[in-house]
Amino acid sequence: MAKQVEFKGYALTDPAKWNDLKVTEFKPKTFQPEDVEIAITHCGVCGSDVHTLTQGWGESKLPLVVGHEIAGTVTRVGDKVTEFKPGDRAGVGAQRGSCLSCRACKEGYENYCPNSIDTYNAEYPDGVVAQGGYSTAIRAHQRFVFPIPSEIESRHAASMMCGGLTVYSPLKTHGCGPGKKVGIMGIGGLGHYAVLWAKAMGAEVYAFTHDQSKAEDIKKMGADHVVNTEKKEFWRDYAHTLDILLSTRDVFGDNVPLGDFLSMLYVHGRFVTVGLPDADDTLPSLHPFDLAPNGCLLGGSKIGNKEECIEMLELARSKGIKPWIEEMQMCDVGKALQNLKENKVRYRYVLTQDINEGTN
Repeated sequence: MAKQVEFKGYALTDPAKWNDLKVTEFKPKTFQPEDVEIAITHCGVCGSDVHTLTQGWGESKLPLVVGHEIAGTVTRVGDKVTEFKPGDRAGVGAQRGSCLSCRACKEGYENYCPNSIDTYNAEYPDGVVAQGGYSTAIRAHQRFVFPIPSEIESRHAASMMCGGLTVYSPLKTHGCGPGKKVGIMGIGGLGHYAVLWAKAMGAEVYAFTHDQSKAEDIKKMGADHVVNTEKKEFWRDYAHTLDILLSTRDVFGDNVPLGDFLSMLYVHGRFVTVGLPDADDTLPSLHPFDLAPNGCLLGGSKIGNKEECIEMLELARSKGIKPWIEEMQMCDVGKALQNLKENKVRYRYVLTQDINEGTN
């Protein structure tokens, strides 16, 4: 009989101490026939974690364990699970469930299900609160569990589950590939993945950053052009150039010249935002005159579906793509969160499991 998994994690207990997380036991998801249970070995640190812990997206359900870039080893599978067996390596991203019966779910858009269940700070119908990956283990429906290819290390796969998929999905959806010119706004955790994927998919990549200390890194990631957004009227040199402009910014404020960014799009070019700022940080204002000259389109994107995640992992496997990560023990999560909030990470923190290793 398999060893029973303990469920405990680094939890927020006091919103006033948003990055002072305490090891806390929690009740896991009620195990169902199509569920997969995973002992977590690694978890990436996402901007969503900061927004949630600081209450930027609203009040959290306490105590709360965040983290939705999860990699680990399967420990248990339900009777109806066909894709996994104990011992397999697998990952979970920012979604762990959906209704599976609506039009979106039936058409392969389960990530847009109106009744989707987020990996953390959500509640199941039976009242169990979903707890995330800064923890020992997780249970999720097999549709939201992704097989990790043997060639990809778990420490590299972890942040692909949210950060990687969140940008791969819109790039794929909007036709990134040979002959396309793709712009990336914001080269942090998501943005660095966008550069890696867009280049691997065959596009000509334009990276837009205000931080010139990242310029050499961005070139090494594969960007063909690194554009300094601090330069006066930087956009004028790129008018009617881009087919896709993907924004990963999760802070906008009043100083981002969004209309000028849109002017760089070619006819019917797509502006897609995947960064989600705090609730009170809206998109900069626009006028219809900002949209008419090139007929550009505005849109968003939410994580990605299972088919896209498997495609993304195969792209990484086949081309040997590795994210630029910094590893930390899970007990150092407070430092990782603070550094992420202050934009000090290059380019994604990945936490390694330590809860049951005598450190706590």
